[in-house]
Amino acid sequence: MKKTAIVLAAVLVSGLVLSACGGSGKSGTTQSGTEKTEAAANTSTGGIDLAVQIGPDPETIDPALNSAIDASNMILHAFETLLTFDEKNNIVPGQAESYDVSDDGLTYTFHLRDGLKWSDGSDFTAEDFVYSWKRMADPATAAPYAADMLSMIKGYDEAAAGNIDALAVSAPDAKTFVVELSGPCVYFDKIITHASMAPVKKDVVEAKGDQWSLTPETYISNGPLKMIEWVPGSHITFAKNENYWNADKVTLNTLKFVLMEDSNAAYSAYQTGEVQMIRDVPTDEIQSLKDSPDFHLEPRMATSYTIFNTQKEPFTNAKVRRALSLAVDRGYIADTLMMGTALPAANFVGPGISDEKEGSSFEEVSRTNNGGDYFSVDKYEADLEKAKALLAEAGYPNGEGFPVIEYMTNDAGYNKPVAEYLQNAWSELGIRMDIKIVEWSTFTPTRRAGDFEICRGGWVYGYDDPSNMLNLFSTESGNNDGKYSSAEVDKLLAEARNTADKAEHYDKLHQAEKIMMEDAAVSPLVYSSDYYLQKPEVKGTWHSPYGYWYFMYATME
Repeated sequence: MKKTAIVLAAVLVSGLVLSACGGSGKSGTTQSGTEKTEAAANTSTGGIDLAVQIGPDPETIDPALNSAIDASNMILHAFETLLTFDEKNNIVPGQAESYDVSDDGLTYTFHLRDGLKWSDGSDFTAEDFVYSWKRMADPATAAPYAADMLSMIKGYDEAAAGNIDALAVSAPDAKTFVVELSGPCVYFDKIITHASMAPVKKDVVEAKGDQWSLTPETYISNGPLKMIEWVPGSHITFAKNENYWNADKVTLNTLKFVLMEDSNAAYSAYQTGEVQMIRDVPTDEIQSLKDSPDFHLEPRMATSYTIFNTQKEPFTNAKVRRALSLAVDRGYIADTLMMGTALPAANFVGPGISDEKEGSSFEEVSRTNNGGDYFSVDKYEADLEKAKALLAEAGYPNGEGFPVIEYMTNDAGYNKPVAEYLQNAWSELGIRMDIKIVEWSTFTPTRRAGDFEICRGGWVYGYDDPSNMLNLFSTESGNNDGKYSSAEVDKLLAEARNTADKAEHYDKLHQAEKIMMEDAAVSPLVYSSDYYLQKPEVKGTWHSPYGYWYFMYATME
């Protein structure tokens, strides 16, 4: 017998919003001038035309293949998941207007809205979710989020081994999507809001393969906007999707993502009025802009960190990793180098992430459980002495015999200054480090392939549960770029995922985090924020703690 979950409102007065998160690495192509003009004319609503900058050409905007926040911002405007978020970060109806959960917590039945359509006007059905989730599980797809998002579903292991029909997702009829779990998952409703769980259209994906997401003609979506143009290195433009179920609430005529990697170029475009919002603000301008009505500093649930390639010497040695991690002055990075736009990371899971009890903080519980923080932010010198002792224990006293190492990063925001700081900090241990700067389009696939020694990393939560970031370090995770592997951590993460007991769920995650930090599986640096410029006359947009901007309901004063 089933118990009915809270029936979510079919239509929200304010309209709904979407939530987001390798691929081919190829850029898209543009429509002809005639096609573009016709597409814009067919979607014109008398709304506003908005231009924004959130990054350069994305590696991919295929929901299943993407793992980058800039592309997720684009995906969330074009696609809609079963459930999503509103401007207050509450989970609200998306493509599903309601859902039921069985008494044992193992079966979720989603009831889709009436009359759903793809952006090309064709019918959208529950089978589209069946296809999309199985595609994500398919090892041939190589979706980086597959294990993180689907491993709690019955049959996932078989699907990941190649038998995708073993994944227990089904569509008894066009409006009903059923998911069977292998064990209760207390955060499953949060997982399904993630951009990687968005549906894709079977016929275009199978006809075009990995090229389907590169052109407006084949980038068929089911959200508020649809792609009408992609000029590589210049911009990607979306227009209102007249076939979206809540199209009447969408205020945009077009949304143009201007593709820029250089923050100075972005700032110049903002000053000239070419764009109304930029994510990449030149760091040397922040101090003078802080008091401007255009400047916004928004918290987000995110940690920036350093990744060690645990498969390469000398980073196979946990004492080496711990020494390098302890030798970092996190207070200096956050307060001085980043001018207060971030907080020093005393732990891995940072503020804003919930624990078991209502209103609780996972970080605060960690602090209580461990009798303090993992890093002494206010006592850096003490941590530095520990680092020197550990390096000596590892066989490299004062850095003697330690090889020259290489740190890979992209040149955006504070990434290069942080790299230069780490170079100086580790020289205190007698270690020489070279810095390798690569473009963003090259950086992400290179990092995912493990072609580095040390590199920049960071994670913005896709949902409010510490597992969202801790699962990155499970052996099976497609986002485990440093290839860290611990049988005990894997066991704890699996137990946390499969229990119906919330207290046990969080307890297992605390245990897993403690082992990871003792192993120095990763070196947290700061809890990062988003700082950006937006014209004061632009209203009706908002920024979420997951690092997404919502522009589809923008207005202009």
